[in-house]
Amino acid sequence: MTGIHLQPALSLPAGFRFGEVSSFTAPRALASAVPTLGPLSAFTGAFRGSGFNTIFRPDSTKTPTGLPKPITGSDNVLELNLTLETLSFSPSLGSVPNRGTGQQGDIFLNGVPYLQTITDVTLPHQPIGIHFEPGLWMAVPGTTDPAEGATVARMASIPHGTTIEAQGTSSTAAGRPTIPAVNITPFPIGQPDTPANQIHFPSQTATNNDTARIPQDLTSFIAAGTITQAMLDDPNTLLRNHIAAQDVISTTTISISTQTTAPLTGGGTDNIAFLTGTAAAGPNAQAVHMDATFWIETVQFSIQVPVFEPGQPALIIPAETGAEGQPVPEFLVNPPIAIKTPRTIKVNATQIQYSQHVVLNFAGLSWPHVSVATLVPNAPVPVPASAWT
Repeated sequence: MTGIHLQPALSLPAGFRFGEVSSFTAPRALASAVPTLGPLSAFTGAFRGSGFNTIFRPDSTKTPTGLPKPITGSDNVLELNLTLETLSFSPSLGSVPNRGTGQQGDIFLNGVPYLQTITDVTLPHQPIGIHFEPGLWMAVPGTTDPAEGATVARMASIPHGTTIEAQGTSSTAAGRPTIPAVNITPFPIGQPDTPANQIHFPSQTATNNDTARIPQDLTSFIAAGTITQAMLDDPNTLLRNHIAAQDVISTTTISISTQTTAPLTGGGTDNIAFLTGTAAAGPNAQAVHMDATFWIETVQFSIQVPVFEPGQPALIIPAETGAEGQPVPEFLVNPPIAIKTPRTIKVNATQIQYSQHVVLNFAGLSWPHVSVATLVPNAPVPVPASAWT
């Protein structure tokens, strides 16, 4: 994961700034301060990391999936992806005016453009891109109509033909997050996602090696611990395992959904005609809603600093980790004092974890599509002078 070159996803033209078109209107008093980004202030620079993706794909008899052991009679294939991911953020937009009506006055938003890319590395020598998503994270101030406190919203476009608008809230607490379980088992369209309604497929059993699944035979992955039955039962297992031995100082949790509850009434998904299909035949693969939780964690890492004399070139040192393959940040080390013998110091860095749950409708069922990842800063994190006192 080291050496990935990332640039800002989007850039504003020089001199561009949001504001009110006031040349032809009477001036009025306006707040001069740029609206706060709130929890989105952590979304700066670029991040990289690894994760796990699960998606049930339609399998048409006109374009059947060529599996090593052919499967007949299945209308779906469960695809599993070990992933590498980049998430790059551009500078914030500044003050974005939104007009109120009646008793609700104007409000001013602020936001961060982003670009997310995900590559399948289930076969490391055959990486292939599976996701590309430009979008915006927006911080929305509290309003009186609707009567709602400050919220955040994510607006995203996916090349397969779907756009999403998801809104929600945030909170901050000490320590590591409590990450709940998430289930990938399908259920009938229009029915509640409950154990009584869930329909389990053979592809969800890791030891089945002749089922409608990619990869079809998971024997080597099970032996390596990279794809396990626990991960198929609950993909969030990967996130909990990652932070189990970490020193997470604090966590800001952002929860968003395209299906909000009152007083929030916005949000939703839109799909191209191919995905929605027809009333007679049903959808090909319609994304009907999305829920996601982002955990922005401040993690204390250990690094070992070698012998160093002031004036030497700065060092780049990766954090120590006990889990092979886990993404860890690197630190830019330039001690203002002489280091006569190697010493270990504690340093903090931001870590982003997320779990995203999308529901796709096809073949009479709602199919959960779950993606999880852990991301760390792509650029070395400067070690502050306070680390040496």
